[in-house]
Amino acid sequence: MKHLNFVVVFILVAFVYSCKKSNKETPTPVKTETITDANGFSYETVNNDPTGLRLYTLDNGLKVYLSKNTDEPTIQTYIAVRAGSNYDPKESTGLAHYLEHMVFKGTHKIGTLDWEKEKVYLDSISQLYEQHRAEQDPDKKRALYKKIDEVSLAASQFSVANEYDKMTSSLGATGTNAHTWFEETVYKNKIPANELSKWLALEEERFSTLVLRLFHTELEAVFEEYNRGQDNDFRKSYAAMLSDLFPKHPYGQQKTIGTAEHLKNPSLVDINNYFDKYYVPNNMAMVLVGDLDFDKTIQEVNATFGNLEKKEVVHPELPKEEPLSGIIESEVFGPTSERVTIAFRSQGVNTKEEQLVTLCDMILANGNAGLIDLNLNQKQIVQNAGCSPTFLNDYGYHSFNGSPKEGQSLEEVKDLLLSQIEKLKKGEFEDWMIEAVVNDLKKSQLQQYENSTALATAYFNAFIHRENWADKVAFLDELKSITKQEVVDFANSFYQNNYVVTYKRKGEDKSIVKVSNPGITPVNLNRDKASEYMTNFNAIKSEELKPVFIDYKTEIKETTTDNGLKVSYVENKTNDLFNMNIIFDMGSDHNKQLDLAVGYLEYLGTDKLSAEDLKKEFYKLGIDYSVNAGPEKTYVGLSGLKENLPKGLELLEQLWTNAKPDQEAYEKYVKAISKDRQNNKTNKASILRGGLLNYAKYGENSRLRNIIPITELELITPQELVDLAKDLRNYKQRIFYYGKDVDAAVAALNTHHNVFGELKDYPEAKVYTEQETGGNVFFVDFDMVQSEMMFLAKGDPFKPENMAASTLFNTYFGSGLSSIVFQEIRESKSLAYSAWASYATARDKDDSNYVMAYMGTQANKMPQAVEAMMNLMSDMPEAEDQFNAAKEATLKKIAAQRITKANIFWNYERLQKLGIDNDNREEMYNTIQNMTLEDLKTFFNTNIKGEKYNVMVIGNKKDVDFKSLEKLGKVKEMDVDYLFNYQKPTDIKI
Repeated sequence: MKHLNFVVVFILVAFVYSCKKSNKETPTPVKTETITDANGFSYETVNNDPTGLRLYTLDNGLKVYLSKNTDEPTIQTYIAVRAGSNYDPKESTGLAHYLEHMVFKGTHKIGTLDWEKEKVYLDSISQLYEQHRAEQDPDKKRALYKKIDEVSLAASQFSVANEYDKMTSSLGATGTNAHTWFEETVYKNKIPANELSKWLALEEERFSTLVLRLFHTELEAVFEEYNRGQDNDFRKSYAAMLSDLFPKHPYGQQKTIGTAEHLKNPSLVDINNYFDKYYVPNNMAMVLVGDLDFDKTIQEVNATFGNLEKKEVVHPELPKEEPLSGIIESEVFGPTSERVTIAFRSQGVNTKEEQLVTLCDMILANGNAGLIDLNLNQKQIVQNAGCSPTFLNDYGYHSFNGSPKEGQSLEEVKDLLLSQIEKLKKGEFEDWMIEAVVNDLKKSQLQQYENSTALATAYFNAFIHRENWADKVAFLDELKSITKQEVVDFANSFYQNNYVVTYKRKGEDKSIVKVSNPGITPVNLNRDKASEYMTNFNAIKSEELKPVFIDYKTEIKETTTDNGLKVSYVENKTNDLFNMNIIFDMGSDHNKQLDLAVGYLEYLGTDKLSAEDLKKEFYKLGIDYSVNAGPEKTYVGLSGLKENLPKGLELLEQLWTNAKPDQEAYEKYVKAISKDRQNNKTNKASILRGGLLNYAKYGENSRLRNIIPITELELITPQELVDLAKDLRNYKQRIFYYGKDVDAAVAALNTHHNVFGELKDYPEAKVYTEQETGGNVFFVDFDMVQSEMMFLAKGDPFKPENMAASTLFNTYFGSGLSSIVFQEIRESKSLAYSAWASYATARDKDDSNYVMAYMGTQANKMPQAVEAMMNLMSDMPEAEDQFNAAKEATLKKIAAQRITKANIFWNYERLQKLGIDNDNREEMYNTIQNMTLEDLKTFFNTNIKGEKYNVMVIGNKKDVDFKSLEKLGKVKEMDVDYLFNYQKPTDIKI
């Protein structure tokens, strides 16, 4: 299912879904009303808005979006600033982004041990950076940087790293982060509801003052992020597309990450000026969605953020674009698989074009029955293709992308994409499509926006784009009023020969910027110390939030079908959507052709309906179906609106029992698998986290390598696969239903899902033996700027009693911004943008636990990074205050967690694999309450210290220091085809 990621429209109501209804219904007028509460606070509300938004505006101009969601005792928080890379000074691109990083570093109260003494050093550092920026002589520039490094070390004796992160962690916050884009910078936390007061006080202080401490180490982390972008071919082709679409506007001319030259020559003066100009309440919004009391919450927000000073804000006038004339083409090179992108520039948000492009996009590709879906993907004319629109404040764009089959050129894919646009322009889509699209969007809203995070995201987007919420509520009804002729007329005027084509080709990227290792002296973390602010903050006690544990055996109810199939069910109390899965406890481990067979069903029709017609019928009903075979289980699933379950199940059963083999479709299917395998070899994430990790864990005998060679796939007949898929229904099976009216669901199963006789037992599953680890370094050569490493040590077999200690250990030591690993490797030494370590719990009671760690760093920093990580994994630093904060954070996260809805069933499934039949969080919670730092040290010494690691490395062979790798074990360069057990392309005759 394709979901819009740019237009946020929320009519979260249970609607009557039928494509037979007229699309000429008169929508209920949507109006905004202003209400004053008992305490004198005024807010805007929109009639017919089931999200229940209350939009306040404080006296200082701060917008406050509040909505109530009681699914769990948490609040999703966003603080949004209308300031992004569009407003970066020309000479300081990337400024908004690294300012975002610095807002985490504290204030004159947070993160300092002696502000007056620290300030002297920080002022000196700022002056040195101005001199460094102005200096042209390379030797003098290096000398100035060395001086910056020296003064920064001296300044760090008065600072405490990550105090903000420690305090949010102590609240039990999750998802602590931020992002910067063209027009926005947004700061994120999800907090337990009882911690709202403390969080507001902390955020008021954070946004009151900017202090640029520990700047040069953080800037080096931003450089590592820049390098990750250079290693991301998708980002590079996206940037090239924008550059051609917007030759004048910052959308195309100023990357959010900035240029390498500007990152090397920052101005702390410019950063402070930017903060002072844009980080003011009348240019900001606070979004709170969750378990809150409206009246109390707005009073608390006003008592804190109401203190921020309002200032006049003038955003710069940005360049206007001339209409595109003709077709603009560009090329981007890199090691990953090839793809082509076509983009048409549009008007921005709050325009009629937003509505029309949205409709055109969904008619062309909705994941099911769009023109591209049916004519290109379903018929396997290309490897894959799709489209999506984006709408920003000044402009937008509708982009199309496609990947070629083997032997197909990017130019051919481009022409095929354009051919589908031509069909749209000719009106070659069915009359029911517009209403089906609108209903699909409504269904997507019900699925996507019933959770607090998604809804809060919608609100901050509305603020950034200056959208009236009433317009968002009315958006879908307005779409529904658009006629087919209007769509066709618009398509003919909009999709002309005025577009941008970006070819992503395989090859060397000669624009890569190589960055030297600046040789930063590790700064002091002072993790055993705390500012006066943090000491006082930690002393504040919030109302205790009690954990709620679940009795799975009462929450998951059971019934049976007429033919004896067990149906487990959980009631959907939120809306009229359902999800049904027929579960087979066997998968590709039992028969490696099973995944192949169920995948082939995607391209088949029946004796009555073609594959394309079948997709259309499902789309008319608003029902999605899926058939997926994993290693251990196979799922046949349906989801959508409850009232259409019977018709959807009838269609699915028609396919399942009457699928017709198609030789041509199978031949294309095999070619697509072959091309997918070749493409997979160009994906560094797949190589590291797939190929190398599986080899390090299992050696040659792994699931990843247990595949059918292409030459054998060619010998399988389509009838064999159809028979295998049909025979699936004759095996033992069980059903899970999440929705309303289980009796109606069971009645539909009784009518349409008929199984006969005694069901067959599953065949024996293939066993994969975990190998002992240690002394091996597995390396893959890849054209990239960074190098990425993973460390893997096989631990003891799974023990339920270790789960509490491992959870606390991961919080304290290896995961999150305030963890030991992150502080040491990134904050102190600037050796990586991303670094983590964890004690990973097995997924099956018969498997082992593993110690794992990861770093992504410049190749020339690798020796230092490896040494830093190995030192940490050998001797856990002990910090009593940090341990207590980690312990408190872990307990609060468990207390705020609620297992609800369909997750009740799926969590129980996961626990049963571990041999656990109860909510083990209760035992973990009680255990963690009594744990001490000494207990954690004992856990470390028993389970982590002295472990023997297999090390996985992917990087550019020309840059990697192999002598440093040899200290970790015997280095073995791996062939990627061998890792995945693929045949060489030259060995495949297709």
